[in-house]
Amino acid sequence: MVGEVAYRLNLLAWLGHVHNVFHVSMLRKYTLNTSHIIEYEAISLQENVTCEEQPIRILARELKVIRDRGILVVKVLWQNQREDEAIGESESELYEKYPHLLNFQLEVVL
Repeated sequence: MVGEVAYRLNLLAWLGHVHNVFHVSMLRKYTLNTSHIIEYEAISLQENVTCEEQPIRILARELKVIRDRGILVVKVLWQNQREDEAIGESESELYEKYPHLLNFQLEVVL
């Protein structure tokens, strides 16, 4: 404990860039259960402990109208994500970063 509302965690040396003090609201009590098995895929991290997500495919398209202006929003499935975690992105911004992704998609019906 560091004070009444913060904890300092002992992290591995290779996580030295990660801040190791957390507020109690960020922590949850864990009850040991031997049947819990954590399966994970290795994610390649860069030196600054970030990873570059790549879009896998577009799940849906929608035209959002805001103040008489139409914006195409696409629901994108990103690498290392489940389908229920897919989020909406602006199609134009997505096209700027990943033009190859949108070339394969169906046309939008307005």
